[in-house]
Amino acid sequence: MFTYMLDLDTSLKHVEESGAQASPLGVNGCDSIWLLDDDVSMLKALGRLMNSAGFSVEKFNHPATFLARLEHAICRVAVLDVWMPDMNGLEVQACLRQDSPKTRIIFISGRDDLSVRQAALDAGAFAFLAKPFEDEVLIKVIQEALEGH
Repeated sequence: MFTYMLDLDTSLKHVEESGAQASPLGVNGCDSIWLLDDDVSMLKALGRLMNSAGFSVEKFNHPATFLARLEHAICRVAVLDVWMPDMNGLEVQACLRQDSPKTRIIFISGRDDLSVRQAALDAGAFAFLAKPFEDEVLIKVIQEALEGH
């Protein structure tokens, strides 16, 4: 088991709570990384981290909005929180497997439950990171997911 640290930057003023927020294509030329987390401060911090690493980002704070976006776009890599109201990350993963089977899924969770970790990996998750984690680790895992796509 690995433990990593993510520096939450609270200086961001705004995140659209109603759904997706897209950034321009990253300098590395990859498709958008989709972030899903019901914790708005975590979503903002992850978005800033991904943008600073050169990734284009779409941020979602509700699973239904995330899944609705699949009707109009292709998701190559999704970073999903496990524990969210209404629908947990494993349920989102099941929908992604059906609607977008090539999407690489990276789970992040504040509760590193071994049975949940194993269920996510058994269902095809690319990686599972326990919060807090180091910024560089998440960036490296995303790069590996994109390279293997």
